[in-house]
Amino acid sequence: MKLVRVGAAVLNQTPLDWDGNKERIVGAIRQAQSEGVSVLCLPELCLTGYGCEDAFHGADVHRLALQVLQEILPSTRGIIVSLGLPLMFNSAVFNTAVLAVDGKIAGFAAKRFLAGDGIHYEPRWFKPWPEGMLSRILIGGTEYPLGDLFFECGGIRIGFEICEDAWVARRPGSGLSLHAVDIILNPSASHFAFHKFEVRKRFVVEGSRAFGVTYVYSNLLGNEGGRVIYDGGALIASGGELVAQGPRFSFDDFALSWADIDIDATRTMRARTGSFTPELEPAAEQVAVSFSFPELRPQAREVRRAAWEESASIKEEELARAVALGLFDYLRKSRTDGFVVSLSGGADSSACVCLVAVMVHLALGELGLARLLLKLPKRIEPGAVKSARDLMGELLVCLYQGTKNSSAVTHQAAEAVARGVGAKFCAFAVDHLVDGYLALAGDQLKRELTWERDDAALQNIQARVRAPAAWLIANLRNSLLLVTSNRSEAAVGYATMDGDTAGSLSPLGGVDKAFLRRWNQWLERDGLDGKFRVPELSYVNSQQPTAELRPPEYAQTDEKDLMPYEVLDQIERAAILDRQSPLEIFLRLKPLFLQYPDAEFALWIERFFTLWCRNQWKRERYAPSFHLDDESLDPKTWCRFPILSGGYKRELAELRAHITEARR
Repeated sequence: MKLVRVGAAVLNQTPLDWDGNKERIVGAIRQAQSEGVSVLCLPELCLTGYGCEDAFHGADVHRLALQVLQEILPSTRGIIVSLGLPLMFNSAVFNTAVLAVDGKIAGFAAKRFLAGDGIHYEPRWFKPWPEGMLSRILIGGTEYPLGDLFFECGGIRIGFEICEDAWVARRPGSGLSLHAVDIILNPSASHFAFHKFEVRKRFVVEGSRAFGVTYVYSNLLGNEGGRVIYDGGALIASGGELVAQGPRFSFDDFALSWADIDIDATRTMRARTGSFTPELEPAAEQVAVSFSFPELRPQAREVRRAAWEESASIKEEELARAVALGLFDYLRKSRTDGFVVSLSGGADSSACVCLVAVMVHLALGELGLARLLLKLPKRIEPGAVKSARDLMGELLVCLYQGTKNSSAVTHQAAEAVARGVGAKFCAFAVDHLVDGYLALAGDQLKRELTWERDDAALQNIQARVRAPAAWLIANLRNSLLLVTSNRSEAAVGYATMDGDTAGSLSPLGGVDKAFLRRWNQWLERDGLDGKFRVPELSYVNSQQPTAELRPPEYAQTDEKDLMPYEVLDQIERAAILDRQSPLEIFLRLKPLFLQYPDAEFALWIERFFTLWCRNQWKRERYAPSFHLDDESLDPKTWCRFPILSGGYKRELAELRAHITEARR
């Protein structure tokens, strides 16, 4: 039995935050050393941050990355550590993992498969390293091996799959297995998406079994650069068995997970596998380094999983924890002091308020009050706050700006939710502002504005006059104004630009309305981990969603303006995610919605495509939103569409012709 203690650390890094990134890396290494870890895997591009984007092409970025690496090396004495950084070689940039062994650089393994879909644009900045190629790079007067290589450290072989390398069909791990590698390290920057963690777990466990190795997976943590949230969740598997799993959505700077693995056991496993045929010739890509592993005694360690990860409401839990962590890091890294929400009493704005409350609840529970206050940019004296409610009063202001078209129901709902979570609540009327603009416009046009003739303009001005006050409060408090629009509204442009879209961050921009309403009901009745609930959401959940911009006699609701949200969300998925035509969508979805007449259902499909094309310019202007799944409409990170287009005229004509023919 040859036991080796391996570890994986997740890090909350920030692009180009050289000193902060270094501090967190060194902190993780020191904790690993104190725990007796011999091999430590740190995340992909952890020196620079993963989200540097076009800054990866800057020569100074590469200079500083190597400089910080040299500063970190003394901390790696007595331990083997992999660290991620970009490396310029032969006028090309490569995504690499450097293996530091006992304070010295052993070499650089380069990523072979680049992520170039969805939110990833790695081929814009990096070149893929060719399989089987090995070179040498001169750094500070010393040559180091670079390329498709693995390492032999003190008789134990260590190889790499860097993030995307493990997601492709031709995984490098199969070749590493033929070279009898004992440990595969996977430094990753794998963004959060609903249910994605289970996919990661499968390829880690299956990789350890199929390759006959110990597989060590590390990841980034938190909201690194604005839009993408990383959930952490380090994993260690050996011989097909998960032996360690780290926490997800931690509010800490880093989290370490480790396990003692038996090198002899995985070697024996390979030896008795009939399909295993090792490469017997010396491998040119092997780098030999001396290292002395300490002797370990067997220790029993239990793989622990949080109770909420076993919940039937896993998607609701993940939304709460991902957005809460995203808000917390955005607040810290933007160096602002709190949030402002224009709270209408509806589902979207109430959810934003509740997510800030979830953020405070989770951060306080994990960090404790003293550490939490140290992380916040706003200097709050410890004696000034004693509870989560006190902290909410410091961090969140809610504004209800009513008009004569607003109802007592939404006012009551807004106040109940704000006071229920401890936020500051302000309410005032803005009719005089609306009337002032209407008078100015009427004077210039020489006519009275009417609902019959000027419906959209009369609705939009009410939304727009609310924005200046919200911005003013946000500026006065050095706070982030949160946009409350959801993804369903973005799809059809059901929002007023410079009105309810005003703000610097849109936490719900990646959430469809149908799921958001279910989430509100869950938080009211069941709650986060079955403990944190907001019962005041009952005032919101009992309403039909409405913009309340038309006079009360119009009985305005969102679904009357658009279509049922369940229908809208299904059409959106089919049209945007699956790229189906209007007629294909009708044929696919109509059997799911038999309660609606064919002509009405076809009209909704036509309305969706018409509004989708017409409102791309709005989506281009929305505030940054968090990426939560593979259905994002963000044109900057996921879903590109022309601002000007043909408007699906021929495709919609085919749908109309089908409906006409069906009536005969």
